[in-house]
Amino acid sequence: MSESTTFTFAGQTVNRLGFGAMRITGEGIWGPPKDPDECRAVLRRAVELGVNLIDTADSYGPYISEELIREALHPYGDVKIATKAGFLRIGPDAWRECGRPDYLRQECEMSLRRLGQESIDLFQLHRIDPSVAAEDQFGLLRDLLDEGKVRAVGLSEVSVEQIVAARKVVTISTVQNLYNLTNRQSEAALEYCQREGIGFIPWYPVAAGSLARSGGPLDALAHKNNITVGQLSLAWLLRRSPVMMPIPGTSKVAHVEENCAAADITLNDETFDAIDALHD
Repeated sequence: MSESTTFTFAGQTVNRLGFGAMRITGEGIWGPPKDPDECRAVLRRAVELGVNLIDTADSYGPYISEELIREALHPYGDVKIATKAGFLRIGPDAWRECGRPDYLRQECEMSLRRLGQESIDLFQLHRIDPSVAAEDQFGLLRDLLDEGKVRAVGLSEVSVEQIVAARKVVTISTVQNLYNLTNRQSEAALEYCQREGIGFIPWYPVAAGSLARSGGPLDALAHKNNITVGQLSLAWLLRRSPVMMPIPGTSKVAHVEENCAAADITLNDETFDAIDALHD
């Protein structure tokens, strides 16, 4: 395992291509998946292929994703589990921020129970709740870290200014923002994380939209390299920054095999530059 394919946070070294466990739930990220056995097989196959960072959240299901992870993978061995809290679920595709410290603490305790862990490897604030003082939310994360309930703390969907503010209260190991080769709205946050040695976890890592359409420019580049657009997207992310940790998700074994193959793809300069030119 070469250094370039791994990232270390809070003393924990993981392969940079992980797995996002949002899609192993029902429609609208609500309730159980149609095929729980297939989803458990997906988790096991991902680990067989070298994935040792699984990203989930209490709100996925809610609770379903964490429960399936434990059923499929516990005891976890070298696999690190990252989970999140900070959303209330009130129905399919319905999310409401809740950053009250008492709620975040409760959800941390419940995630520990569901995952069967004594300490969560990476605990992330799913969103900063604008109705609660940010320093109170960060302070609760610091308390959980100090108490040993969590081993590392992360933030999700934040600006550089919010990361800086949080770091005045608690050590931030990772940032998880929307980012892919066709949506680079978090470029500033990525650059900050790279300078500061903070892991950057891009959610929605596979390119979408007009550039990724069948017969489009990314499709052409993928065909030229004899890979899929999804693999092209993931390989580009892995080359884009040494702190990048993509977490593609799926509920199908064949798809997880396709995604994991991207870890062994190194884009040449011509392809990498062509992708940047498309974005520019």
